[in-house]
Amino acid sequence: MKHLKLPHYLILFRLVLAPIIITLALLLKNESRMAIVILMYLGLFSDIFDGIIARKQNISTEKLRRWDSQVDLVFWIAIALATWIISPSLIKTNRIGLLAIIVMEILCYLISFLKFGKETCTHAFLSKMWGITLLISFTCLIGFNYAGLPFKTSVILGIISQMDVILIILILPKWTHDIPSSYHAYLIRKNIPFKKNKLFNG
Repeated sequence: MKHLKLPHYLILFRLVLAPIIITLALLLKNESRMAIVILMYLGLFSDIFDGIIARKQNISTEKLRRWDSQVDLVFWIAIALATWIISPSLIKTNRIGLLAIIVMEILCYLISFLKFGKETCTHAFLSKMWGITLLISFTCLIGFNYAGLPFKTSVILGIISQMDVILIILILPKWTHDIPSSYHAYLIRKNIPFKKNKLFNG
């Protein structure tokens, strides 16, 4: 553990939060809502700062980025499971949108594994925007037992962002990480240089 630095611990923190969130939902049900919302925001902050700190410490390696990406997936799955445990009727009512997101996520991973033998790790701009709508949506779902427009918005942007990721995978000539968009994947394919925005490379 001595070789681990702060960004690693922030990612590990988010991974540890996942089972805690599910356990709270199972044991406390409705009484866990506020605690889960707080943990969700703490997880988000850890996600923001691990990338920023990793770049400042010059340790933003492929391994770290892949680890960060997969922990993100585990974290949001835990949030979704907790929502289902606390508000099953709300999830059932909106199951079509949820299924659409799940199918698109599976497709992203399947296509990436079939083409590159690795999981997707794009950290694309639209995926980050989707993360913001997910945060708002789960705040409403867990905190206020409400889906409505926030949930519909997150579903629509989720599908769009996953389509962008699929295009990135299909366009890229070889696997790489941190691709802002399918347009940038096209630039890479054509060997056209571009400068990544550090704000979204984390």
